[in-house]
Amino acid sequence: MEELHSETQKAEPEPLSSPKIIGLTGGIGSGKTTVAKFIEEFGFPVYYSDERAKDIVNENEDLKVRIKGLLGEEAYDENGTYNRKFVAGKVFNNKNLLEQLNHIIHPAVRHDFENWVKKQTKYLVFKETALLFELKLNKDCYKSILVTAEDNIRMKRVMDRDGKTYREVQAIMEKQMPEKDKIKLADCIIYNNTNLEDLKEITEKIVFDIE
Repeated sequence: MEELHSETQKAEPEPLSSPKIIGLTGGIGSGKTTVAKFIEEFGFPVYYSDERAKDIVNENEDLKVRIKGLLGEEAYDENGTYNRKFVAGKVFNNKNLLEQLNHIIHPAVRHDFENWVKKQTKYLVFKETALLFELKLNKDCYKSILVTAEDNIRMKRVMDRDGKTYREVQAIMEKQMPEKDKIKLADCIIYNNTNLEDLKEITEKIVFDIE
């Protein structure tokens, strides 16, 4: 993990022919999406992998066939729309099935991301994804940023935001890679335990310290 020490925002380098890819990740309730929005405010493009995946599974006919083959026709509703609730229920307690589903969806998202990168002009681009370390996507990144927070803080955020019970959030968190393991893998860590002002300040510092 690199030490962050600059006091002022650095001047933006000249755009390169191939931008540096920065992986951005964080567990549920960490504030990953908020950090991504701050990064966009700073003028850098962010690819939202999880959001794009939601579109791709509805747009790609080959994926539809393969997902139905894995999970059944109910994976899509009568209108041909991805049935997220059904799919989540099928894979939540079935690690093998989840891995097979990821192996179907991930290559399509990777291809979409590669096409997106080709259109960017900034020297840094950010790839926001919940599974950066789980799918070893950090190996394709110049640097990785982890957004994290104390478990009780993350728990409360999700309960307030989604109306879930303590046990429901706990079950989700237990399915995710432990924070201590992510911390070991991350190049930069944003601890989001206080307020939005502090979060924005440390995000800016980390982003503009990347060389």
